[in-house]
Amino acid sequence: MSAGDQARNKADELKGKAKEKLGEATDNQQWQAEGKAEKNTSKFKQAGEKAKDALTRDDKPGR
Repeated sequence: MSAGDQARNKADELKGKAKEKLGEATDNQQWQAEGKAEKNTSKFKQAGEKAKDALTRDDKPGR
């Protein structure tokens, strides 16, 4: 995973978390749901990137 992708996914996760907390503070269920969805989507992207990196990693001895 590139550093840019990692930073973008983390920023999206934090944005979702902030939106969820703002929804809780204002009792806005739509913002809570949107924030939770954004946060979870970002976490799934991060997990997918990590899995892809693990599968494509070059672990051949002698290199």
